[in-house]
Amino acid sequence: MKALLLGLALAACALGAQAQENTLTAAERAAGWKLLFDGRTTEGWRGFKAPAPDPGWTVKDGTLGPDPKTSKDIITRETFGDFELAFDWKISPKGNSGVMFRVVEEGDQTYFSGPEYQVLDNSRGEPPLERAGALYGLYPPSRDVTRPVGEFNQSRIVLRGGKGEHWLNGVKVVEYDLDSPEFKAKVAGTKFKAWPQFARSRSGHIALQNHGDHVAYRNIKIRPLD
Repeated sequence: MKALLLGLALAACALGAQAQENTLTAAERAAGWKLLFDGRTTEGWRGFKAPAPDPGWTVKDGTLGPDPKTSKDIITRETFGDFELAFDWKISPKGNSGVMFRVVEEGDQTYFSGPEYQVLDNSRGEPPLERAGALYGLYPPSRDVTRPVGEFNQSRIVLRGGKGEHWLNGVKVVEYDLDSPEFKAKVAGTKFKAWPQFARSRSGHIALQNHGDHVAYRNIKIRPLD
């Protein structure tokens, strides 16, 4: 009987822990956080230059992810200026994805305007500027703190004015200033120089990228700092 009761208690704990995914605590609600993904639907998201989310993006087991072969990027219906964004991600072996911010619907792709927090299995062997946690192509992470493929990583982007921070699994790995001469010089030396709208908008959409690999997102939440 004791073993049975213990088993039931453990099962209840497991269900309780699972129920906490894709929700907000009372403290988070009081602090101004809001969910961007409820764990059940794609409500709050749409396609880039499209009124509805790409149908390849589906919800499975409380995570949001694309069909790598067919999906296009999706963006939030709302726009955000200064914010703190938190999200968990799990990537497939050798997989690649990204989260863009301050995206505007100019140009042909979300990354024409939105800087990217890189989501990656670092065993792909990408150069430092393209590793997990990087401001893609511009600022490398200070170190690799990713978890093994198949496990969820916890990420945060904090953006106030032009000043940004990237956090990965509790470690701040990148800092930058979008308004600084240094940032502008870096952009001038990359492919981004071809897109005059890149990193120029003071507000925009959050975008989830389909880069042709399996990726799962959960616990996507944002706290506006305007």
